[in-house]
Amino acid sequence: MTPEQIAACTGARIDRAERCSEALHVAMALYFIDTVQRQAMFLANIGHETGGLHYLTEIWGPTEAQRGYEGRRDLGNTEPGDGKRFCGHGMLQNTGRYNHAAVRDRLRKRFPHMDVPDFEAEPDKLADPQWASLAAGDYIEMKNGNAMADLGDFDGYCDLINRGRKTAADGDSNGFADRLKLYKAALGALS
Repeated sequence: MTPEQIAACTGARIDRAERCSEALHVAMALYFIDTVQRQAMFLANIGHETGGLHYLTEIWGPTEAQRGYEGRRDLGNTEPGDGKRFCGHGMLQNTGRYNHAAVRDRLRKRFPHMDVPDFEAEPDKLADPQWASLAAGDYIEMKNGNAMADLGDFDGYCDLINRGRKTAADGDSNGFADRLKLYKAALGALS
């Protein structure tokens, strides 16, 4: 897959696609994101979540939703300032102290030969293209996203990323229209 294809699949400028290209190739190979359907769904959602590979750290307003991160025990945000410190990082925007620590632990277990950073101590490290890509692949594996892609269920795939699980309603993922536009572009670029 060329940087031009990655740009088309994610809506990214070519310089951003080139910066993330190698990391995305590695992650897709390691997590068996290796068919047109799997790659198109993966890259379209990454494109949406990152604004075309522009934001590997969540843009902080703070919005009302972001203010709600503070003190959320379900995210592991138990210390003052955790809401902002553990805002979304990575290509699929891992949010919360708990999720930063969990992805660190899963990556360390899967890749013991790699020097995986402590994303709980240094959450910004999760915005590095290498770790952002691996974390995205890890999430897709954890949520069984490849099986959803193999079924051709784009709505369900988006739900896994945006809602954490498949929902009954169609198109209810945040930004679904943009995700769908990118998915169609990705299918065209990869076919």
